[in-house]
Amino acid sequence: MGEKRSPYIFLHFSRLIAGIVFVYSGFVKGIDPLGSTYKFVDYFVAFNIEFMEPLALPLSVLLSSAEMLIGVMLLAGIHMIIASWAVLIFMGFFTVLTFIIALTDPVADCGCFGDAIILTNWETFYKNVVLMVFVVALFVRRKKFGLFFHGRLWEWGAVIFFFLAILGISLYSYRNLPVIDYRPFSTGTDIVEKMSIPPDAPADEYEITLYYEKDGEVRAFSVDEIPDSSWEWVRTESTLISRGYEPPITGFHIESVREGIDYTYDILEDDGYAFLLISYNLDKASEKSINRINNIARWSAERNIRFAGLTASPVTQIENFTGRTDAGYEFYHSDEITLKTIIRSNPGLVLLKEGTILGKWHYRNIPYTDELKDNLLSWSLENHQGSRNNLVSAGFILALLLALALLRAIRPYAARTARDPGGAPGH
Repeated sequence: MGEKRSPYIFLHFSRLIAGIVFVYSGFVKGIDPLGSTYKFVDYFVAFNIEFMEPLALPLSVLLSSAEMLIGVMLLAGIHMIIASWAVLIFMGFFTVLTFIIALTDPVADCGCFGDAIILTNWETFYKNVVLMVFVVALFVRRKKFGLFFHGRLWEWGAVIFFFLAILGISLYSYRNLPVIDYRPFSTGTDIVEKMSIPPDAPADEYEITLYYEKDGEVRAFSVDEIPDSSWEWVRTESTLISRGYEPPITGFHIESVREGIDYTYDILEDDGYAFLLISYNLDKASEKSINRINNIARWSAERNIRFAGLTASPVTQIENFTGRTDAGYEFYHSDEITLKTIIRSNPGLVLLKEGTILGKWHYRNIPYTDELKDNLLSWSLENHQGSRNNLVSAGFILALLLALALLRAIRPYAARTARDPGGAPGH
């Protein structure tokens, strides 16, 4: 009996594993569509197909939506024949692609789990190889699954419902900010702390090889066996053995536009509050909220609160932008990739207090000055708590719906197993 039940147990274990991975992978990318867009652009540049950059955002949304939908169908047991075909085609394509990427190494991180889990290209390939074992098992026995609902119409209704819900999550995150922020610049982060290296942190370890020549012969020596003076040094090579501690935030700097003077810690260690307007490219920045931005800048100046712009744009773009918008605040230079990481909005507004991020706003949600309070710490905490409450409520509803779907999918299998412990369920 146990031998007959083993294939059934492994089959549904495979369904759950593949479903969980696809839902998670699709979700963490779906809540950050711009992050996936930037990753697509990186690949287009690496493979010299920059002409496809306009497709980066649609592909980002399509990829995350497809992954989440396939994952939900697998977890809930919805239309398993189509789901099995979809997951096999999807995994087959990306397993080959990640193998090519691992060999060529065009970018350091594949982005398959967004910013939630960072994997190397080889780790991504190995993950796909392991997952393919479960995917093939699902495909081979795809006809052993029964209907989720009593009728195909209800199955397609469930598919459409989940697909619209997934698109809604991506659309909301694109028009606002990611509902969950996995990046190192999330609200509540102490930037200075995230940039620091602890005193006892392990450092990079290298193997040093010294090459010396004597009588036309070049030999390699370690640092512990340096030859006598009759040998002539040729070159030194170092090989990385193990990588040491790397702080979560690297490459963040703030410099004056013309002189290149470093103001990073002058701003981050300011005892007061500081508003930072983030725009990686001012020519591409939306100007829909310029009046609110300028009003906050004036409100800040009246209270001796720093208000500054951070951009990677050249001086000419800064001058054109300030001329168009009457911006009465100073701009500083910073790294473009870092600015894109800080906030998924162009422009976006960040509130700091002694280097700690108190709040972040998409340009569509820039607050009005009559909403602000002199005690910005208390005000930002109230706003953040309200956002968290809405997020928890929405997450609870989605989790409840998915749990109900899982229970509805598992119940017929359990009932059939109870009637026939030795067999697997069929149509």
